[in-house]
Amino acid sequence: MTLALLTGIAVVGFVAVTGLSRLYQNQQESLAERWAARGSADLTAQRYAAAATDFRAALLHARDSDAYELSLAQALLGMKRTDEAYAYFLNLWDHEPENGLVNIDLARIAAEKGDTARALRFYHNAIYATWPGNQESASRSARIELIDYLLRNKDVAQAQAELFALSANLGERSPEQEQAGELFLRAQDPQHALDAFRLALHQNPHNEAALAGAGAAAFQLGLYPVAEEYLQMALRVSPGDSESAERLRKTESVLELDPYRPRISEADRDQAVIRAFTTAGDRLKACASRGGSTAAQMQDLGQQWDKLNPQITDSRLRHDPDLADTAMSLAFSIENKSAGSCGPLSDSDAALVLIANSQEEE
Repeated sequence: MTLALLTGIAVVGFVAVTGLSRLYQNQQESLAERWAARGSADLTAQRYAAAATDFRAALLHARDSDAYELSLAQALLGMKRTDEAYAYFLNLWDHEPENGLVNIDLARIAAEKGDTARALRFYHNAIYATWPGNQESASRSARIELIDYLLRNKDVAQAQAELFALSANLGERSPEQEQAGELFLRAQDPQHALDAFRLALHQNPHNEAALAGAGAAAFQLGLYPVAEEYLQMALRVSPGDSESAERLRKTESVLELDPYRPRISEADRDQAVIRAFTTAGDRLKACASRGGSTAAQMQDLGQQWDKLNPQITDSRLRHDPDLADTAMSLAFSIENKSAGSCGPLSDSDAALVLIANSQEEE
């Protein structure tokens, strides 16, 4: 009976202790959740100092919560207490090296510190990490952030490689293709930019940004008739787009002054030569009006222009096709030599420089 009584007392004591322990644990969890809820609200409202206090309190009641520690690290990052945040993020990374949120913040801190090797490592980790919610979207965003980082650091070749990986998985979704086109433009790859913008326009023909981007890409490629078409459409959708308007003016100037463009008639070619030669002559006058060393440097070209000018007529150009090349060669020389010494270029002067460069490339 004594043994049974003692056993009963022990059982009752054990149950009581277990119950009290569970009650205490529940209280701790409840307190942690309350502090964390306040912290989340403060973090969302960018009240970072308050959020840090909240999550420290939450961690007092739930010491092993990686989620609360992550939020505390993010609050510290918002307070610009980068070194403290970095220590928390590294600790979290030791626990969860595949956590996308941890890796992306570590990448951003490394990028801010100028530690390129670590930034690239954590960005790549983030791309292939595990993310809450939409895994594909988060991974794509991480890669886009990496590309932006590479472009800001002038690492164009690596940025292009990442862009190819990005574009391979985009399909034809208009917003994503538009963004890829803009990144390709920044990465000095106008051909892939034009391809991306065209895919975006296939889904949304009135996409203002894609129309303007396609015009810019075609302009860089020297596809001036294509550029003209896209830029005109962009301005119909958005008449206030000043960049597209300026690019369209330059495009129209190139088409007006370029005697070498495909499928041009002889009469139009001769008129283009006359306009280009006259434009170069006007540039010479502008240089002469500035006086000083600039005028002296252009004197020889001015004499050549004066000597050739009487011959640049419809009749002479029609009977002497080689004369057109002579006139254009002199016009190109005038524009190239005066580009940095006779003031800003007009749209027509800039167009002649572009035509000269395209002829050199051919």
